[in-house]
This record gives sequence, C-alpha cells and structure tokens, in this order.
Amino acid sequence: MLDKNQIAQRIAKEVKSGQYINLGIGIPTLVANYIPDNMEVVLQSENGLLGIGPFPTQENVDADLINAGKQTISMVKGSALFSSSESFGMIRGGHVQLTILGAMEVSENGDIANWKIPGKMVKGMGGAMDLVASADHIIVAMQHCSRDGKSKLLKKCHLPITGIKCVNKIVTDLAVLEVLPEGGFRLLERAPGVSVEEIQSRTEGRLVIEGEIPEMQFD
Repeated sequence: MLDKNQIAQRIAKEVKSGQYINLGIGIPTLVANYIPDNMEVVLQSENGLLGIGPFPTQENVDADLINAGKQTISMVKGSALFSSSESFGMIRGGHVQLTILGAMEVSENGDIANWKIPGKMVKGMGGAMDLVASADHIIVAMQHCSRDGKSKLLKKCHLPITGIKCVNKIVTDLAVLEVLPEGGFRLLERAPGVSVEEIQSRTEGRLVIEGEIPEMQFD
C-alpha cells in the first residue's frame, strides 16, 4: 500500500501546466513537493495566497507564511498575498481549475463527505464546500479504508455531505479510480503489489474493472 507521500506523488502526475490549483489540508498539501520544476502551475490557498512553493527547509521557515492548514510554506517568485474574501472570490468565480482535497467518504456517484463527523467538535467546514462547488476538476486523496477496515468508497455517504456528484478522480493507498458519469468507480491503476481482488474486497461501491489493470508507476 502507498504511504501519504506516494499518494501525493501519484496525484502530481494529474497536474497540467497552466492550471490554478487549490491544495486541501492533509495529504494534498504534499503534492506541492512533487510538481516538476519545469511545469508552470499556480498553487492557491484560501486563506489568501497565490503562488505556494514546496514546504520550506528548517532554516527557511517563516512563521508568518502559512497555508489554510496552518502549516508553514514557501512562496515562489511572483506570489501574491491578499484577504481571504478575495481568495474566495477567486474560488467562487471559477478561477481555480483543479482542487485536490482529502475525504472521509466518497460515494459511487461522486458525492464527498469531508468536513464533519457527528458528535465531534469542528470549527466549521472551511473552504471545502466552496471548492467542490466551483472547481472544474476535483481529485480526492484518501485512505481506501478506515482504521477498522471499513471501506470509505461507498454506495452512499453516511457522513454529512460536502458536495454532490462533484468528484472526478480518487487516489488511495490502494488504487487510482475514476468516478463514472453514470455512477461507479472505474479502476485505473493499482498500488504496487496490490491485487485487483484486494481492491474489490475493500470497495463497497460499484467497482468497474475493464481489462488488465496496471500498477502505478513512480519516477
């Protein structure tokens, strides 16, 4: 199975030059470390930064530069700082082409639940609802199963919904999957050493398997 950095590394292969991209809290923030140097993309944080660079080394940490998850970050040449209201204006205006975010559950028709577990204290849903409602393309980074072994790729989400029919692709510790327009998870790639049968057994929602499924490739 993949670790968090390998999930982020695989997702970075989905990034296209010229895109404006929002990276959600958790695994998605690691994607910034794997974007090729020769690729021109602009990373956006909803707390008011356009132009996020890789995570800083210890000697280059600036406590005043943080992302939405309160992690210290770096800025690339040409970066801009602004208010969160301007940042959400960018998001709601459809100026962010790709959103990469984590999830607790995804349903087979592309619903996502990622902001609340009933009974647990939360500060709010953050920018997730705006992001999933506004981005052209949404990729989810997540664990395939919970700690007790239950699938997180479901027929129907049980937790409070963040967005409906919005997820395009999912990268888990076991597989890369595409959410089909008619519903269902199409299996595209499997993690090295993981069998199709194991992925099938750990996926509650409808899994579509077409032909031979290749293993993920890492440079």
